[in-house]
Amino acid sequence: MPHIPNDIRLERVAHADLPAFKRGLQEAFAAGIAAAFGAPPDEAVPAEEDIDESLNHPDAVAWHFIAAGEPVGGAVVLVNELTQKNSLDFFFVLPRVHGLGIGYRAWVAIEKEYSDTTVWETHTPYFDKRNIHFYLNKCGFKIVEFHHARHPDAHMPELGIPPGKEDQDGMFRFEKVMPPGNEGVSPA
Repeated sequence: MPHIPNDIRLERVAHADLPAFKRGLQEAFAAGIAAAFGAPPDEAVPAEEDIDESLNHPDAVAWHFIAAGEPVGGAVVLVNELTQKNSLDFFFVLPRVHGLGIGYRAWVAIEKEYSDTTVWETHTPYFDKRNIHFYLNKCGFKIVEFHHARHPDAHMPELGIPPGKEDQDGMFRFEKVMPPGNEGVSPA
């Protein structure tokens, strides 16, 4: 495993870096699917159209996580300047550096960058135990909803899960309510 310094900094993703950013995101998601199901997905996940939809949202900001001068992951956040209820649309660490604490340090950097946030929201698939552990036990999020075939997400009906597949699919919705006087540091 490579040595990664303790400091992780955020760097905005430049337009020219978008193809590499998307590949890294898809590589990380494929690794999660392979870990859960024993094989990588047959197609790119998330689909490029879904990544583009997130990146093109008017409130979107895309970040690289930089360690030792190199990208080691990234995130797409949606920032609502009016309400400060912000969303983590995508968050990933490159598989070659999994297990080195990069995700947590990157999350702390995001919280510091957006220290006025009142509530963070994100989603993760039911099958991804590593993500569930990360958001709950490391970053201080709480599960507030579980979307499945009989309780679809009204904001994302295209993610409906066919009946009979409930045991394989579903999405948790997480929230993290930030304390008053938030200084942008997670409690883990």
